[in-house]
Amino acid sequence: MPRTPALVVAAPSTGSGKTTVVCALTAALRARPPGAPGRDVRLFKAGPDYLDPTWHTKVSGRPSRNLDAWMTGPEGVIASFRRGSRGGDLALVEGVMGLFDGWSPTELTGSGAELAVLLDAPVLLVVDAGGMARTAAAVVHGLATFDPQVRVAGVIFNRVGGEGHTRILREAMAAALPHVAVLGGLPARPDLAVPERHLGLVAADLVADPDWIGRLAAWAAEFVDLDAVVALAGGGVALAGGGVEEGGGVEDEVPAPVASVRRVRIGVARDAAFHFYYADNLDLLEEAGAELVPFSPLTDARLPNVDGLYLGGGYPEEHAAALTTNASMRASIRAFAEAGGAIYAECGGLMYLGDAFEDAAGAHPMCGVLPLTTRMTPALRSFGYRDVVATADTLFGPAGTRWKGHEFHYSELASNALAPVFQTKGWGGEGVEGWAKGRVLGTYVHAHFGSNVGMVEGFLRGCAAPLHADARRRS
Repeated sequence: MPRTPALVVAAPSTGSGKTTVVCALTAALRARPPGAPGRDVRLFKAGPDYLDPTWHTKVSGRPSRNLDAWMTGPEGVIASFRRGSRGGDLALVEGVMGLFDGWSPTELTGSGAELAVLLDAPVLLVVDAGGMARTAAAVVHGLATFDPQVRVAGVIFNRVGGEGHTRILREAMAAALPHVAVLGGLPARPDLAVPERHLGLVAADLVADPDWIGRLAAWAAEFVDLDAVVALAGGGVALAGGGVEEGGGVEDEVPAPVASVRRVRIGVARDAAFHFYYADNLDLLEEAGAELVPFSPLTDARLPNVDGLYLGGGYPEEHAAALTTNASMRASIRAFAEAGGAIYAECGGLMYLGDAFEDAAGAHPMCGVLPLTTRMTPALRSFGYRDVVATADTLFGPAGTRWKGHEFHYSELASNALAPVFQTKGWGGEGVEGWAKGRVLGTYVHAHFGSNVGMVEGFLRGCAAPLHADARRRS
């Protein structure tokens, strides 16, 4: 299999500008003339983050995939990288927080550094040099020498004061770390920075600026050596364990088409209120034989002709009034559920399936599929990785089914008439989660199907089960 040149783009800390720089490099490379190296850029994000990948997709025109060894294991990381990078000229993997930050304070687990080791890829640092001169070289020196397994090969200095500042940084690096290439110095451009909000970055679909990508590309093309970026990635990733090189021994971890299950159509909620999905989840559903049909709970009058629904997370709280106003869609989803339709909803999708959603403006009627009410809270309600085991049969499989995911939300249950169907374990200890009714399953945890591809089979079998008589007409 052909090798895809790759770089892990990391930083000393959150807020250094990783996402903005990754997007700028991608925009600039894609704007180069046909035949120029590195034009077809494939993007990835370390960890469970949903928002950074929306910006990746905006600039690359392709889905960005999450690489998370804690949720999927090393094999899942390799499989996802191979699926997403196949046929590309260059892969950029954006790290999470600082280069060595992850699940553990003493190991690489869950960090961008871990991905650099798993993918055998060099690291390109993004260092905020604002207010620093020679000290910036000391920061790079510390990261480059902290763990010999991790190859820091280059650096882009962000938020520099001008050409003179960049020249000082180059001289400091040449004296301290001549083997680490300085690929550019980007002057501060607040108008190009990716905006942030309470869940991290603002989703790209919520920012309408038609000129942003072009200005971003021009910024990177002027101040970064793009040829050096492509060259830094080298001849391609050689995955640990025999990966994406010719004759490598690691196979893509994908479910085979589910035997004895007819091809099903799954409606996937896609609009400003619902857009948090792991690209691998959608890939795995399609590779198992599902046809994915996008629809909008905000603007469509009723469901398309589908056999199941996948309602992901997003910002339903910002669109609560509009979701309530679209009564025909809520009635269509309620009728589909009452007819025995299979529905999987996570986080924002769970909020939408409940009886109502409460905020400062009052109670907003939702779909009434699950007998629960949710409300916004002033502070982060729950955050972190979750190890999940089912205590009852659900849409994902029988009791005992295990999977992994991530939880991050500012809402909570205000009332609930259902017993939980999951036990969870995470940073804060053990808990209970997940609520089911018939073939409907809702949870605050964003499941990663790559943690247990058997979940895909369970979901598809639920979608393939017949609906009650006249269900499609009533929905």
